[in-house]
Parts: sequence; C-alpha cells; structure tokens
Amino acid sequence: MKKKVSFTESIVILAILLVILGISVIKFRLSPEVPVLFTVILLTLWAEIRGFSWQDIQNGIKEGIGVAIIPIFIFLLIGALIGSWIKAGIIPSIMVLGFKLINGNFFVPSVFLVCSVIGIAIGSGFTTISTVGIALFGIGISMKANPALVAGAIISGAVFGDKMSPLSDSTNLSAAVAESELFAHIKNMMWSTIPSFIISFILFWILGNSGQMDVSKITQTSNVLQSHFFISWWALLPIALMLFCAWRKIPAIPTLFINITATVIMILIENPHESVTSLNNLIMNGFVAKTSSATVNTLLSRGGISSMMGTVSLIITTLSLGGLLMKFNIIQSAMEPLIKHLKKPASLITVTILSGISINLFVGEQYLSVILPGRAFKPAYTKMGLSPLALSRVLEDGGSVINYLIPWGVAGSFAASTLGVPVLAFLPFTFFSLLSPLFSILSGVTGIGLKWAEKPKQK
Repeated sequence: MKKKVSFTESIVILAILLVILGISVIKFRLSPEVPVLFTVILLTLWAEIRGFSWQDIQNGIKEGIGVAIIPIFIFLLIGALIGSWIKAGIIPSIMVLGFKLINGNFFVPSVFLVCSVIGIAIGSGFTTISTVGIALFGIGISMKANPALVAGAIISGAVFGDKMSPLSDSTNLSAAVAESELFAHIKNMMWSTIPSFIISFILFWILGNSGQMDVSKITQTSNVLQSHFFISWWALLPIALMLFCAWRKIPAIPTLFINITATVIMILIENPHESVTSLNNLIMNGFVAKTSSATVNTLLSRGGISSMMGTVSLIITTLSLGGLLMKFNIIQSAMEPLIKHLKKPASLITVTILSGISINLFVGEQYLSVILPGRAFKPAYTKMGLSPLALSRVLEDGGSVINYLIPWGVAGSFAASTLGVPVLAFLPFTFFSLLSPLFSILSGVTGIGLKWAEKPKQK
C-alpha cells in the first residue's frame, strides 16, 4: 500500500542513486544516459513495490520532461544555427577578430579575452578548450609561461563564454529547469558574471607573464580562416540582430528563427548557386570544414540538428529521473527539514549552490548538478517570493561552472587530458569558476541584483 515517503527512506534512495551514478560515471567512465536510465528502472520498481500506480509513474516522467519541451526545441534550432553560422562566415569572423586581441606583452589576459569571445560565439566550453585553447596553450608554453596559469585562463574564458552564450546547452538547461526566459536569464546572470569576469581579468593581468610571442601559429590559423571563409564585419550582423532581439525582449524561439532566416539569406547572397539540398544537409547535419588546418577542421566541423541529439537524450533521461523523484516526494522529503530552516534568501541561495557543488563532487556530471538542485529548491524559491531568474542564476553559478574544478568530473577530466595539466594544478587559477558562486552568494546576502517575483497586478 502506498505510504508517505519518510525522511530516512528518501535519504537512502537518493544515496543509492548517487552511488550508482557516481560509480558509473567516475569509475567506469560511462556515458551518463545509460546509468540514469538504470536508476529510472530501479526507481520504477521501488514505486511499484510501494503501491504507486503505473499512471503515477508515467505522470512523473511526463511532468519531468514537460519543463524541457520548449528548451529541447530551442536546442534543435541552436544546432541548425551553429552550422549556418559557420557556413556564412560568422563564427570564423569572430575567431579572426579574437586572434587580433592577442597581445604578447599581456599574453595571459589576452588568452582569457580571446577564449571568452570565441566561447560566446561557439557556445561550447569543450570545443573552445580543445581547439583554440590548445593552440594558445602551445604559444604560452613557447613563451615559458606557467602552464597551470595559462590553462586557468583558457578554461576561465571558455566557461565564461559557455555561461553567457545563448547557444550553450548548459545555459539553456538552467533556464529550462528554473522555468525562466533564456535571454532574461542571461541578462540576470551579469550580476555575478561581470564582477567575476573583471576580477579574473585583473588577476590574470597581474599574474600573467610578459614576453615575446611566436605569432606564427595564430597567423597560420587566421590565414586559413580568411582563405576558406567569408571574413567581414558584415558577418557580425546576425550577432547584432540577436542582441537587438534580446534588447526588445523577443523570446528565444522567434529570435532563433529570425537569425536562422537572416543567416540563410547571407549564405545565398555569398553563394547564389547554393542548392536547397545542401542547405537542408547543412541545417540537419551541420557544417564540415575541409581546410589545410586540422585545428580549424576540428573547430568548425560541427552544428546541425543531429548534433544536438546526444544533449537532448541526456536531458530527457535526467529530467525523467528528476520528475519521478519529485512525483514521489522523495526530494521534497529529503529537503524538507533543511528548507524549514531557510528563512532568508542568503541561506537559501548558499545551500542551493552548495548542493550543486556537492552533486558535482558526488557524480561529476554538470547536467545533474543543475537539474537535481533546481527541482529540489524551486518550491522554496517560489514560497520565498523569489523570481525563477534568481534560481536559474544560482543553478548556473553552483552547477555547470564548478564541474571544471572536479578532477573526476566530466568537464574537469576533459580539460585536464586536453591541455595536459592536472585539475588540481589549474584549479587555483581558474578564477572565473571560483568567483562566480561567491558573487552569487554575495548577491543573496546584500540583495544587489536579486530578482523577486513580480506581484500580480490588482484589477
């Protein structure tokens, strides 16, 4: 017979699930989708034993996935946009502009700026680190700069770009879980992001080594881009269009539709003979770069609707798990004693961030560090009268940006293996990831930049 889930039972269930996920992802290095599906199976069996109906189970899955229907559609549009942006020369133009920002006398802060710019354009911290980051790291080593410091600058810039880009899956996910509007979420994140960015830049400026740099690698990459793509200030028009839409508070979906349409028009202007079939393949499968540079080919062979299917599958499985945990009041029962003592925004925000960090430590997966705290604490934010924007910012500051600092985390292990620098070595220099949660907590303590829910207008 169905009974109310006790605090002890909920803690045991959550501990078992975290152990399974942690061992699967950390020890066996499995893709998280399958372990998450396995935990969904176990939770379903437990629900059947406890007397929950199959209809309850289905409703839990549907309610969990329901919050992500619009974001999933946005992800598909983003996939289409990335491929078309590369084809139209938008991303290559931004890369060339970014390379011009590099200064030999201020190499480390220049690296931070370049990775930030390219990260925003690409919307992927992983891609920024594995391509441009590697090139810049090699230049830094040739200048005899501190490898850990250069790695910290690369990762900090990549994380900043990933966090603030509307093309980023983690940014879209945080907005989706909190049920906040994407561009409003990005705008609200500036209260913790801009101070973190400025202080990080100052610290890189102070600690950065000066010297003479060998610009041959940068020049070579820049020449390849200019010879194979249409590099022009005109290529920045879609970005300006996106910023205009954000300023006019146009929702994400029509903004992306407008941008895709404008980009396709640019492609047709640049190449009037472009066929409908090739455009269809571009939007569906993305762009495949065929240049003389392996680095450029790796960086710019991406995009397409199909490229987002991995992210979509992970979101669906993890939100299904989160939906079941919420439907059976498992998370609520576990958090209830804690939430009762959270009477002020400062304590609520602090605990939410610590929860995100804890899940990163336990599981090492950035999506779960956003989804689980988001599902657990959303009722508390609503009850306290805080806006969903307050929650989405906290989820970003305590979740996805922290994953790069976890040695066994997906992002941390990726960055370490890609750059050849251990996580514990670059961790003290990854200033942006370290500062973001601190400024988020400070916002909760001071009330500066803290978004409250709008009171319903009285008729």
